[in-house]
Amino acid sequence: MTYTSDEIMTVTAARALRDQMTCFVGIGLPSEAANLARATHAPNLVLIYESGTIGAKPGALPLSIGDGILAETADSVVSVPEIFNYWLQPGRIDVGFLGAAQLDKFGNINTTVIGSDYADPAVRLPGAGGAPEIAAACKEVIVIIRQSRRTLVDRVDFVTSVGFGDGHGSRDRLGLTGAGPRRIITDLGVLQPDPETSELLLTGIYPGVLVADIKDRTGWDLRISAELAEIPKPSQSELMALRTLLATMPASEAGRSGDQLPRESARSPVSAPATKRAAR
Repeated sequence: MTYTSDEIMTVTAARALRDQMTCFVGIGLPSEAANLARATHAPNLVLIYESGTIGAKPGALPLSIGDGILAETADSVVSVPEIFNYWLQPGRIDVGFLGAAQLDKFGNINTTVIGSDYADPAVRLPGAGGAPEIAAACKEVIVIIRQSRRTLVDRVDFVTSVGFGDGHGSRDRLGLTGAGPRRIITDLGVLQPDPETSELLLTGIYPGVLVADIKDRTGWDLRISAELAEIPKPSQSELMALRTLLATMPASEAGRSGDQLPRESARSPVSAPATKRAAR
């Protein structure tokens, strides 16, 4: 069964979420993955959006944090200050699910500007929103991003949300309470931080993808884990659930959900070869 690079990325991201977790969700690709998890293996996943909705159960993918479907289906709606001051900052959220325009080898996120001049950037992006607090205080962070040399860079142009700063120990020095990014899920594979250096390593690869291609689409000299595993391809039920979710979005939005930079080949179909599945 064929699937796109975006589909295997979203399915892999959804699998990273466990039932009964509390998940602070960003709009776009993170929301697709989180709602897919709730529709499949994690029906009791508690989705929290920045607008103040707790336990949202949207029947369609929200177009923004202000989409009425979130409030209509939530267990509770609280103020934005309460979401941040009571729920997020004290560490009550299990996982923060974020996107990025740029991400560097230490998991720092840029959603502010592309270019070295803040006052006159090449591209001005939507900005921080709640991402800095999510990256700082959630027990762990998952980032979902389409991979290219433009998006995975040696050093971000602007640090919007801190991952591991300048390397191992930076989070402790900065007083950040959360564990930081534990998985970076791309349309080619999965990266995780090295326990000793906090530099991102390639730990998972999709069927049919070559390590050389991943290294070529990374803006630093990407190291490969000695325990590199092949990630299982999406099942038919996972693909059906994802496509049903995407069908709820307006056609003009469904093809570009989560984009912050123009993409090169986001939804090209691929066919998984008959290779043995590696354990996740």
